[in-house]
Amino acid sequence: MEQKKVRRWNTWDNPWLNTKFLIGISIVILVVLFGLLGRIFWNVELAYVGSSPLNLPPVWQGGVPEHPLGTESNGRDMLAQLIVAIPSSFKVGLIAASVGMTAGLVLGSLAGYFGGWVDAVIRTLADAVVTIPTLAVLIVIAAFFTMRDTTSMALILAMFAWPGPTRIVRSQVLSLRERGYIRMAVLSGERPFGLMFREMLPNMLPWIAASITGNISGAILGATSLEALGLGPTRVPSLGTIINQAQTSSALIRGMVWWWFPPILVLMIIFTSFFLITTGLDEIANPRLRGLNK
Repeated sequence: MEQKKVRRWNTWDNPWLNTKFLIGISIVILVVLFGLLGRIFWNVELAYVGSSPLNLPPVWQGGVPEHPLGTESNGRDMLAQLIVAIPSSFKVGLIAASVGMTAGLVLGSLAGYFGGWVDAVIRTLADAVVTIPTLAVLIVIAAFFTMRDTTSMALILAMFAWPGPTRIVRSQVLSLRERGYIRMAVLSGERPFGLMFREMLPNMLPWIAASITGNISGAILGATSLEALGLGPTRVPSLGTIINQAQTSSALIRGMVWWWFPPILVLMIIFTSFFLITTGLDEIANPRLRGLNK
């Protein structure tokens, strides 16, 4: 009895204390805080054209403390641009992933629970969208429709963000609907939507969370790709627009590393953190991956 009690109160047995998950979450929080709290400590008006001297190197290469990360050819402070760009890029990822996840949750639940022609139609649509070269279609859409803000870009990206969650939720619902407690709920008169969203949904949370993190990362990558090609909104600085401006101004050839490298480094950190979160959530959801089957 004593041994069981000790094990019960041992918080280190909690699967949510996963090292990869905690490291990934910590990195994301730090990056987001840099973007949000940076506005308090730094003048973000310096992120706009003509607000600073031109082509100043960072302070460790002979620059001035007033512009620690340097400036670029249009007179924009690099630190201010990063502070403004990070929330902008995260906003696109969150909106696209949330809309895509909501649609995927509803469609996947309907397909998995009802089966039959409902399942056939939803599954066929999801499989068809998955085979479409997303970036090529987004380039065509962006070429014909002017995206004036990040919200419109996020909604366009959400059009391609629902098939993955739909397939994951469908497979989970197919498995869960055969469980004993679901059968008992059916016999007790529980309605289908109550079964799907009150009984099944809590058991799918780790998979849903992993799908959301993957979708956020994919949406940020898609938005950055469009912005780097010059097809995104240009009024608000984002990581992709900084890369596009550095590219069009030949920053790489001119040796202005402080212009093109910081946004790429931030993107690498963001993608690495979301990869760690997704991997950690997979281990939390699957006992075999975290070695509990030994």
